[in-house]
Amino acid sequence: MTGYGLATADYANAKYSVEIKSLNSKFLELNLKYPKAFSDKELILRNICSKDIERGKVSLSINVERTNGEVTGATINTALLTHYYKQLIAVNEELGAESSNLLQTALTFPDVISYKEESVSEDEWNHLFQIFTSALANFNKFREDEGSVLKADLELRIKNILSYFKSVEELEPKRISAIRDKFTQFLDDAVGKVNIDQNRFEQELIYYIDKIDITEEKTRLKSHCDYFLQTLASKEANGKKMGFISQEIGREINTMGAKANDAQMQQFVVGMKEELEKIKEQLLNVL
Repeated sequence: MTGYGLATADYANAKYSVEIKSLNSKFLELNLKYPKAFSDKELILRNICSKDIERGKVSLSINVERTNGEVTGATINTALLTHYYKQLIAVNEELGAESSNLLQTALTFPDVISYKEESVSEDEWNHLFQIFTSALANFNKFREDEGSVLKADLELRIKNILSYFKSVEELEPKRISAIRDKFTQFLDDAVGKVNIDQNRFEQELIYYIDKIDITEEKTRLKSHCDYFLQTLASKEANGKKMGFISQEIGREINTMGAKANDAQMQQFVVGMKEELEKIKEQLLNVL
């Protein structure tokens, strides 16, 4: 499920911002970007994201912008660099070698360049954690809003399937009568009414009608649709369960279509299949 959350605030001489973005993914793929000073807090951030976000290709970015012009970075030991450089010149002259990169070589010697270890105070971390919490809340609110839209759409698709289902129920009694009339007319035309063994005809007709009976399919389809709506209303993360239920709905629709033997009923079945495909597409965005 996609999501976006942003929170910013000022603290001391710096502006802090936390941004969380996510794209659809079957699993949680978490990518963190943050200043080196907060590296010891990565596990805390990961654990919270894993618990709250659950799934998605998630990018968490923490940015700190100093407003007092403070610059942190590498420090060059000038005295030590000069010492190394002079020694290199002396050796170079003594050997009669030609070299134009002695300074670059001297910069690579031990302890010439040192890096200041960045660190944050407990107050600074607590402040950043509050910003992170706000960004996560905004992120979850975004996903809740998107989830409400998805829920409404899924409910609509199930209701559309049930509407087609109702049309199938209304058509079914007429379908049986039409099949009987069709077979009777066919036999009349083929062998003549007087040559028909009525008892045998009734037996064969009952056998055929039993083969194309969709009573069980109707019962199961209605049950699956009701269960889907019930699961959709749950507060749990039921995306996979709804995926399984949609598969069962598809089986009943397909069997109903195979048994239809009626052009109009087939049209209703096609309508149900179209709605089910839209449901499956939306379920890819649901936890």
